Amino acid sequence: MNTKNPPDPVRFDDMNLSPEARAGLQALGYERATPVQAATFEPAMSGKDLVVQSKTGTGKTTAFGLPLIERIRTDESLIDPQALILCPTRELALQVAEELAELGDPKGVRIMTIYGGTPMRPQLQGLKAGCDVIVGTPGRVLDHIRRRTLRLVHVHAAVLDEADEMLSMGFWDEVTAILDSLPDERQTFLFSATLPDQIRRAAGKYLKDPQRIDISRDELTVEGIENVYYERDDKLPKPRNLLYLLEVERPETAIIFCNTRDDASVVASFLRRQGLNALTLSGEFGQKDRERIMNRMKRGDLQYLVATDIAARGIDISDLSHVINYSLPDYTEVYVHRVGRTGRIGKKGTAVSLVSGKDEMTFTQLKRQFGIDWKKRVLPEREEILKLHAERVTGELIKRARDVEITSFLHLSQHLIKTEGSHEAIAFLLKRHFEAVEEQREAEAREEDERQRKTMERRTQRVVDDPPAPAAAPPPAPARESAPSDDGDEKRKKKRKRRDRDDDEESSVPLPALPDHVRLFVNRGKNHGFDDKRMREFVGSVGGAEWPDSARMVLRRTHSFVELPESLAATVVAASERGLELDEKPVTIERARTR
Repeated sequence: MNTKNPPDPVRFDDMNLSPEARAGLQALGYERATPVQAATFEPAMSGKDLVVQSKTGTGKTTAFGLPLIERIRTDESLIDPQALILCPTRELALQVAEELAELGDPKGVRIMTIYGGTPMRPQLQGLKAGCDVIVGTPGRVLDHIRRRTLRLVHVHAAVLDEADEMLSMGFWDEVTAILDSLPDERQTFLFSATLPDQIRRAAGKYLKDPQRIDISRDELTVEGIENVYYERDDKLPKPRNLLYLLEVERPETAIIFCNTRDDASVVASFLRRQGLNALTLSGEFGQKDRERIMNRMKRGDLQYLVATDIAARGIDISDLSHVINYSLPDYTEVYVHRVGRTGRIGKKGTAVSLVSGKDEMTFTQLKRQFGIDWKKRVLPEREEILKLHAERVTGELIKRARDVEITSFLHLSQHLIKTEGSHEAIAFLLKRHFEAVEEQREAEAREEDERQRKTMERRTQRVVDDPPAPAAAPPPAPARESAPSDDGDEKRKKKRKRRDRDDDEESSVPLPALPDHVRLFVNRGKNHGFDDKRMREFVGSVGGAEWPDSARMVLRRTHSFVELPESLAATVVAASERGLELDEKPVTIERARTR
C-alpha cells in the first residue's frame, strides 16, 4: 500500500496520545504534526512495517520516535533494550538520541547511544545498567552484538534512519547482519530521503508487507528554500569569489560546504584572515572536537562552519539562514543533503552555489532532474564590494563600541577626526584591530587542531603500548654437516631475504573478489608495529568512518592489503594523495596492482 498524498498537518492535541507523550512534545515545543509525522503515526501504532521516503528536515525523528515511545513498556527490572535505531553517523545518532530523550523523559524511557571512536567501558556499563532504546551506528552496534554485550531478544521495534546514507557509506553489510540478529516478531521502520534499488530489495526481505509512505517524493528542494547561484569570476581566486558572495548575501549564520578537506581548510583560514568568524569541520576530526565545534555553532559563537560532506548528515542547527556550496557536489543526491541543513521544519532558508565551468554538468542535471527554479545573481564590481565591506565593518564596530565603556577616549577621537592625516591614523587602528581579531581566530583554530592532534597521538600510543603478540617462530631447519661455522651469518641473511621475497610473492595473490569492494595497498605492516586492530583504527580514522564488517585485510611484514567498500576506499585513497603521515613518516595508500 502506498500513501502519496498524506493528510494535512494536524495538531498533536487532536491525536490519540498518552499524557506522557503530550508532555514530551510540549517540552520540545511541538504543537502541529508535520506531514510525515501525521502520515506515519496511525499505521505505526497499529503495528505496520513502514517504508518512508521523506526529505531531510521534515521531522522524521519524531515521526518514528513518537510511536516508539508510546509502545515502550517502562520497567526498571528490564535490562535489555526494546527498540533499536541505526544511524549512519555519530552526529545523527546523538541528535536522534537527544530528541528522543526529551520526548520520552516524562514516561521515564531510558535512551542510550552506541557509536565508534569512543571507549567501550562507558557503553558496557550503560548496557549493564539497562536501557529501553538503543541509538547507534552499525559498526559499533554489531561489535557489541558479537561480543554478546548487547542482547536483542526483547527488541520489538527497529528503525533504519537515513538508510540511503548507510548504503552509500558502505554499512549495508553491517545493517543486514544486525537485522538478521533481531527477533522475527518485530516491527521495522525504514526512513530514507531516496530509495535505491538495493534498499528496495532489502525492504522486501526484512520488512513484512510494509506500508509505503512517500512525502514529497522526487522533489529535491525543501519547501521554503530559495536556490541561488553565482557564476565564478575566473579573474579572481576562488576564495575571494566566496568572500564577495558573502558580502552580498550577508548570512547571519551559514554552513559552507567544500568537496575536499584541503578546500575546507583553505577557505576557513582565508575567511579568518578577512576578519570573519569561521572554523573547519571534516571527517578527520575526533568526536569530542566535532561536538565542541557544533556546540559553538548552535550557541551562535560561530558564524561560518566550513564543512566537508561527512558532516552533511546529522547537523541540526536551529534558524540556519544559509547553506553555501563552495563547489557543487559530484552527485545530485549530495546536494539534497547539503541544502536540507536549512529551511528545516517549514522555516525559510537560502541555498547559494558558486558555479564554475566544471560544475556545468551537475548544475544542468540538477535543473533537469529535479526542476530547480535557480535564481541567478551577479557578483558586484570591486568598488561595490568595497562599499559593502565598509558598511558591514562600520556597523559591526559601532555595535561593539556601544557595548564597551569608551567615554575617556571620545575627546581624543573627536580631536583625531579634525586633525590632518586622521584617515591614515584610523586606517592604522583598524589594521591593528583586525590583526588582533585574526590572531584570536587563528589561536582558536590552532587550539582545535592541537586537540585533534593529541587525540590522534593518544589513539596511536595505545596501540604502540599494547603491541601484537609476536608470531610463532618457524621450526629450525635441519643442520647441515658440511656447513662451515664461519659463514653461518651469511646463510641466515640469505634465508631472511628468501623468506621476505616469498612473502612479497604471496602478497601479490589477490583475495577472492568481493562485489563493490576495492583492494588497496598500504606501505605499513607488522614491522611497523601494525596488527589487525591498529590497521582498522588507522584506516578508519583516515576515511572518517567506522571499519565496515565486510572489509578485509592481509598484513605482511613491510606492507598490507585492505579490501574496502568502493566509497570508503575512494575517500581513503584521496586522503593519502593529499598527504598522510604517521610517526612523522609518509604513508602511502593506493589501489593494489594486479598481475
